[in-house]
Amino acid sequence: MIGMTEVLLAVGTRKGLFIGRRREDRWEFDESPYFNAQAVYSVALDTRGGAPRLLAGGDSAHWGPSVFHSDDLGRTWTEPERPAVKFPKETGASLERVWQLHPSAAEPDVVYAGTEPAALYRSEDRGESFALVRPLWEHPTRSRWVPGGGGEGLHTVLTDARDPLAVTVAVSTAGVFRTTDGGESWALSNSGVSAVFLPDPDPEFGQCVHKVARDAADPDRLYLQNHWGVYRSDDAGAHWTDIGAGLPSTFGFAVAAHPHRGDTAYLFPITADADRVPAGRRCRVFRTADAGGTWEPLTTGLPQEDHYGTVLRDALCTDDGTASDGPAGVYFGNRNGEVYASADDGESWRQLASHLPDVLCVRAAVVG
Repeated sequence: MIGMTEVLLAVGTRKGLFIGRRREDRWEFDESPYFNAQAVYSVALDTRGGAPRLLAGGDSAHWGPSVFHSDDLGRTWTEPERPAVKFPKETGASLERVWQLHPSAAEPDVVYAGTEPAALYRSEDRGESFALVRPLWEHPTRSRWVPGGGGEGLHTVLTDARDPLAVTVAVSTAGVFRTTDGGESWALSNSGVSAVFLPDPDPEFGQCVHKVARDAADPDRLYLQNHWGVYRSDDAGAHWTDIGAGLPSTFGFAVAAHPHRGDTAYLFPITADADRVPAGRRCRVFRTADAGGTWEPLTTGLPQEDHYGTVLRDALCTDDGTASDGPAGVYFGNRNGEVYASADDGESWRQLASHLPDVLCVRAAVVG
């Protein structure tokens, strides 16, 4: 780290947002959580441009869901006077939660939001107001999307730095959809992804995709964690190949890619959909360095005894805080309320927090 640079770590939980800050090798968490008693399902750390902005999707049991923003690294927060994300009246839908907040890789002021019910929203003012992307909401397959146990959420948004018109999204119990015309039309992108829980295990749509991540070196390479199955695409999602061999289980929720090293991704395998604990009851992050050809467990510094902390879809992430030839920070939180960090690509870990509420999402970035 150089000068006043620090790593900012945002941990969204069932009862508020916890923010940690690292300078050199010392971590400190703010004294109390933000959005006390609200479930925080989504966080974005927008470091584009000169002034970082933090976005948080809070969910108050009394006031309902909202999107907040902070321009002072999380110390104070602003809520728009009108709801930032709201379903138009004619849709007949009401917002349950904001699952995803994603600053565009190609457009400086654009932020996308993914919601439940599953919909995509676009903001052109850095997340202060959003508009519904209607062609996806009106997709001809929508009437046949069937919510699963986790609901019907649009939980993954991927943009392409090469092309602002290209966006990939994933919806639980519907699958992956892609647009190459800025959202005017959406193609199904599930070829090769299985749905073992359906009568037809190879449907055109209906897969329960849990998370998708983009490779750092090859933007057309994607990694997908499914409800049973781990896959890779080398053509931006048009086709998928099974890369689950060598893992203790192919069920799981989270997947994250290394921020600048190609062919490198991370998973946290879960035993089964009917037994949602870490595979083998061991706290292990698995890493591939050859695009899924092989996987290795990363355990140094993690609990060695029986462990039951499940990592959810957005609770595993990497930061962007090192040179292109250096190690990256890797972070995860679990439903036991524990947060772990690695400063060396996952080779070794340290526990940053324990006894937090149920961890729903984790995001990290280097800020000045």
